[in-house]
Parts: sequence; structure tokens; C-alpha cells
Amino acid sequence: MTRKTPTLIGAAVGLAIFLAVGLLPALVYGGYAGVLLAGGILGTPVGPTFWARALIVFGMVLGVTGVGALFTVAGAALGAAVGALAGTPVAAPKAKETKA
Repeated sequence: MTRKTPTLIGAAVGLAIFLAVGLLPALVYGGYAGVLLAGGILGTPVGPTFWARALIVFGMVLGVTGVGALFTVAGAALGAAVGALAGTPVAAPKAKETKA
């Protein structure tokens, strides 16, 4: 087991928790941010044009990406902390023998 194994496990758990808990709110709030962005750029009320829809989808993708990254990094940090506190055994590198 290497030193980064608990970190990778924590990142995977964080991503799984994001998919279970955080995906829908990230889409909703990202879409709301996209509507606000489209309203600020194109004016309110926002019409059903291609550019308005593109800005709304951009907000949704940005929301999912940002929140997914947050969950993944937090999971990786927690995994690394648990690995360090639990004293995960790490294989020591073998010393090179020198001839005298």
C-alpha cells in the first residue's frame, strides 16, 4: 500500500457522495446562476433564444464541475488525513549498498 492509496480512496468516496447527494442541487443552483447570467447579459425577461439557453447550460456545467471538484478534493483531504492518523504502513525504500 503506497502513501497515496488513502487519498485516492477518499477522492473516490467524495465523488460517490457527490453523485448521491450533490449532483441535483449543483444542477439546480448552476441553472439559476445561468439564468442570472443570461439576464445580466441579454436583459430581462430572458427569452428562449439559443444564446440564453447556452448560458444557462454553461452555468449548469460550471456548477456541477465546481461542486464535484469540491467534493472530490475534500474527500481526498479527508482520506489523506485518515491515512496519516491511522498510521498506514508504508514500505520503506531499500537503501543502496555501497562497496567500500
